[in-house]
Amino acid sequence: MKITALMVLKCNPESSDPVILANASDVSHFGYFQRSSVKEFIVFVGRTVAKRNPPGQRQSVQHEEYKVHSYNRNGLCALGFMDDHYPVRSAFSLLNQVLDEYLKSFGESWKTAQSDNAQPWPYLNEALAKFQDPAEADKLFKIQRELDETKIILHKTIDSVLERGEKLDSLVEKSSDLSAASQMFYKQAKKTNSCCTIL
Repeated sequence: MKITALMVLKCNPESSDPVILANASDVSHFGYFQRSSVKEFIVFVGRTVAKRNPPGQRQSVQHEEYKVHSYNRNGLCALGFMDDHYPVRSAFSLLNQVLDEYLKSFGESWKTAQSDNAQPWPYLNEALAKFQDPAEADKLFKIQRELDETKIILHKTIDSVLERGEKLDSLVEKSSDLSAASQMFYKQAKKTNSCCTIL
């Protein structure tokens, strides 16, 4: 799971092209000579997707093994370029956080922007690094992953107990949790099943 780029744009229905307010990308996994072309492609696709995303809408566009997720909040649009394995729910949670932070940092000043902003916004670079792990963007995803890990550990523990030679019969006899009736039922069921074996 990888995030390649995050962008914040001003989208005007009357304007021909959206204005880039903030842009952060990590193209280190591409070849050295491809990096400038990849950055240009990110800007081109970002403007194209943002332009076609109506206000109040979320969209995902797939291109080969990559997805571009877009969230337009009343003309302020956040885009994320991720690989296909990045969870959609985490992606939109991240885009929502980016828009919240942008509004906290810059307020309504984005509405008057007329040209692309060349100054880096440090939060966007930090978010690009921090949210490479989807669990950071989506707390529910993080909890689910922890539950899955706990379940795996529990299964391994039960398997290791049985592998150590502990027979189920001896565990039943040693258990103080089972009543005498439950132990008798287990023994009687075992006897009944053993007499009916087919040779």
